[in-house]
Amino acid sequence: MVYSQRSPGSRRLLLLLLLLTALEAGSGHVHYSIPEEVKHGTFVGRIAQDLGLELVELVPRLFRVSSKGYRDLLEVNLQNGILFVNSRIDREELCGRNAECSIHLEVIVDRPLQVFHVEVEVKDINDNPPRFLRREQRLFILESRIVDSRFPLEGASDMDVGANAELKYKLNPNEYFDLDVKTNEEETNILELVLKKALDREETQEHLLLLTAVDGGKPELTGTVQLLISVLDANDNAPKFDKSVYNIRLLENAPNGTLVIKLNASDADDGINKEIVYLFSNLVLDNVRSKFIIDSNSGEITVKGELDYEDCNLYEINIDAVDRSSFPLTGHCKVIVKLLDENDNTPEMVITSISLPVQEDASLGTVIALISLSDRDSGPNGQVTCTLSPHVPFKLVSTFKNYYSLVLDSALDRESVSDYALVVTARDGGSPSLSATASVSVEVADVNDNAPAFAQAEYTVFVKENNPPGCHIFTVSARDADAQENALVSYSLVERRVGERALSSYVSVHAESGKVYALQPLDHEELELLQFQVSARDAGVPPLGSNVTLQVFVLDENDNAPALLPLPGAGGAGGAVSELVWRSVGAGHVVAKVRAVDADSGYNAWLSYELQPAAGGARSPFRVALYTGEISTTRSLDEADSPRQRLLVLVRDHGEPALTATATVLLSLVESGQAPKASSRVLAGAAGAETALVDVNVYLIIAICAVSSLLVLTLLLYVALRCSAPPSEGACGPGKPTLVCSSAVGSWSYSQQRRQRVCSGEGPPKTDLMAFSPSLPQGPGSADIPRQPNPDWRYSASLRAGMHSSVHLEEAGILRAGPGGPDQQWPTVSSATPEPEAGEVSPPVGAGVNSNSWTFKYGPGNPKQSGPGELPDKFIIPGSPAIISIRQEPTNSQIDKSDFITFGKKEETKKKKKKKKGNKTQEKKEKGNSTTDNSDQ
Repeated sequence: MVYSQRSPGSRRLLLLLLLLTALEAGSGHVHYSIPEEVKHGTFVGRIAQDLGLELVELVPRLFRVSSKGYRDLLEVNLQNGILFVNSRIDREELCGRNAECSIHLEVIVDRPLQVFHVEVEVKDINDNPPRFLRREQRLFILESRIVDSRFPLEGASDMDVGANAELKYKLNPNEYFDLDVKTNEEETNILELVLKKALDREETQEHLLLLTAVDGGKPELTGTVQLLISVLDANDNAPKFDKSVYNIRLLENAPNGTLVIKLNASDADDGINKEIVYLFSNLVLDNVRSKFIIDSNSGEITVKGELDYEDCNLYEINIDAVDRSSFPLTGHCKVIVKLLDENDNTPEMVITSISLPVQEDASLGTVIALISLSDRDSGPNGQVTCTLSPHVPFKLVSTFKNYYSLVLDSALDRESVSDYALVVTARDGGSPSLSATASVSVEVADVNDNAPAFAQAEYTVFVKENNPPGCHIFTVSARDADAQENALVSYSLVERRVGERALSSYVSVHAESGKVYALQPLDHEELELLQFQVSARDAGVPPLGSNVTLQVFVLDENDNAPALLPLPGAGGAGGAVSELVWRSVGAGHVVAKVRAVDADSGYNAWLSYELQPAAGGARSPFRVALYTGEISTTRSLDEADSPRQRLLVLVRDHGEPALTATATVLLSLVESGQAPKASSRVLAGAAGAETALVDVNVYLIIAICAVSSLLVLTLLLYVALRCSAPPSEGACGPGKPTLVCSSAVGSWSYSQQRRQRVCSGEGPPKTDLMAFSPSLPQGPGSADIPRQPNPDWRYSASLRAGMHSSVHLEEAGILRAGPGGPDQQWPTVSSATPEPEAGEVSPPVGAGVNSNSWTFKYGPGNPKQSGPGELPDKFIIPGSPAIISIRQEPTNSQIDKSDFITFGKKEETKKKKKKKKGNKTQEKKEKGNSTTDNSDQ
């Protein structure tokens, strides 16, 4: 007899499988299917072609296939791109009794990185026959049992699925028993042996039957079991349960002792035959006995071991209720315990790093790591979501089911953040939910995107001249925000030419430290400013660099001694200066002048002159001006004075230490009644020639007369022009004085245009100093021939600095008109702030910078006097080589002191009437003095 039944649940399962297969086929993922147990090398599919990959790029792009937990069941031939079976595939070993069984493959290729997901479905074949747990089943049946009594039998199991696992049962033909197959709610078969004819123990004590199970596969496979039935003689009524099947739902992880169910069976007999004992049937498996226990008296089934839904979610327990009769009768029922899942498993996470560290210039969307998630729970408890913290600059992208990719979402900058500590959290859908976290450290690899940077764009360095070769003068330093070799900075000079020479002959820079060295001694007189650039370049690929400018100012040192200038038209043995002096000259008469220059600048070029004491301690009738070098008489000369005067003048600069030079001046004293003398050079060459000297004096007198006449005509023409000129309306007031700035070695004058611009306030506001040379001293007529212009008025190039700076009065000097004469205070000039009691010049209250009125204030002062009857020879502007000379005048000289120093506009108008009257007298005196004045110049 054959029983076959296909439940509606099987049909629904089949439809669900077909629907899932259709959905996956259209999802964009590659899907293959193969039967189990196929041979090695069986073709599965052209995976490379189906994934859109070319065969020639499989090896270069490192084509590889990984399958989690499936070892090497499948393999890909990289030559033809075919996926084939590599080893035996047993569906039952892979998936057990699960309806679906598939192998998930991850196909990874590089350059660029791509991940494909391939599913290979393993189809079941009918390779497992139905199996019974025991070779035979023993049944004890009382003879008194009525017809249609039912006795449970153990069914067979088939490891296959689907139609291959649908079993049909048949019993060999006999006259006493029949087979009844039912399907319960759990879609399992319940086999019952039905008595169709009353038993008679006296006729047959045992019945031997053969039960056969046939599956639905093609070809059909069968399994058999022997049924050994013993007929008992005794008790007529067997215990009965309320239900034949009890369905119980129980939470997993229920503690030991938890009550599952309390069974209740009844027996119609009396006495001992009514007493019932509850027992596990001999059909109950050992794993069930390890989980549950039954109380034989009360029928209570309780939990004994640990219940885990993930290990087994369904337990079938066969219970026998046996009375205590000598010939016991047994009632049967089945308790089906279905476990309910609890959220007791945290998600599991596996992170595979692919691209670490990440280049800071990596493109958006670069895959950093692959993340796979799993949860052993089911339903919502097994649904896992993945989150990332922090979100910037990365994000998670879901690729397939529980697979995620960690990708770059925004640009990286290693100089801002060099590494990221990411936390990946996997959380299931249970209540309460469980989560798992994993830390991912993403290091950002540096690229050379930052050039070295200097703290300043330009540096100023001061170096004293005459430095030793190779001395360190400065250190440049550049910082590179990159790392490792990209931050290694090397320094070099930006080569250029400095005059006729290359820059590298002056300075060098150390490539690693950035120290700048002077390769040779620097000379302030040759090179005052050396400007060059230093380049800083890193070691990246490609290298980046930047430049910084260095301005090296060479500071002056006192390394040049004063140099004496030869006097044109005058000379003597050994380079000495020779001059003729009238014995009749008075005190203060200038007889000669020593001229010297210094190649240095500033105070190092400021020269002073002093007269060395004569041999024997005799007091000389001559003196030398401290700053001008002019030699003048201290008193009237008399007969006691030697006719040959030898003077030693020491020229000293103001450097530290001071350097000196010595000039020798030879003065010849001549009587006023003697014949006119020739120049010192002629006199020295013809000392004993009386006749030649007379001839020369005649020519000299003629020349002096001619020059005097020319001077008188010039003065008359000058006076006439000034009287006829209209008064000036400019800011400078009447008159057109010439602005002269002089130094110890020379002077220069502003042009008329420059003076008017300064005085009228054109251009930027300034306070310019204008100094006017006073008239030359009066003296007796001289027989000297006219000489070349005084070289003192030539301006030295080394003193050409600071001529336009503003000036203030620093201290008061004392101008003496002569021995015993009245004292007059003269201000000195300085750029420093005046002391409270010192002399100063300031504009009137309410006057601006361009005010045309100035007020002189004279303090008590501490004048530095070079000697009796002397005034300060020069004014010096500290910090500048400019020196303003003042010539001394005799007491009786008529000088318009308004022409001496003027700041801005003169405060008072010159009195022309007095000047006109004085000019006639002075012109006569100047005729005799013009020759002497020309010789001094």
